Amino acid sequence: MTQVPCLTLGQAQSMHSPGNPNPRGSQPINLNHYATKKSVAESMLDVALFVSNATRLKAVLEQGPSAHYYTTLVTLISISLLLLVVIGILLVVIARLNLNEVEKQWQLNQLNNAATTLVFITVIINVFITAFGAQKTGFLAARTSRNPL
Repeated sequence: MTQVPCLTLGQAQSMHSPGNPNPRGSQPINLNHYATKKSVAESMLDVALFVSNATRLKAVLEQGPSAHYYTTLVTLISISLLLLVVIGILLVVIARLNLNEVEKQWQLNQLNNAATTLVFITVIINVFITAFGAQKTGFLAARTSRNPL
């Protein structure tokens, strides 16, 4: 008689489930590491948008008050930059808190909801920044670039 090794339920499920997200078997995913990686990735995107907005603000300021929608663009870009700083601070706080501590999960959820809401508002503001900051295109842009006076 040959003996068949006995498997735990977790091991049996991990062996037989196609596309198993946890290849290590029955070891659970560390949600705190997952949340921290998510916050870091979101922070990197935050920094990229911050740099982009800072560059746009510089370009608008260089054009001066005579540019179309100057006040609107300066206001919207400034609000966006401020929101991005607040979002960055929220993400740092979220990344530092431990999701595995049950008493902090409600607070983390509220902070995450606030960050998500602010990101949504920032995206909407940046849509308007892009719409108001449309560059000249076509014949007029080519003529202006060759003969700026």
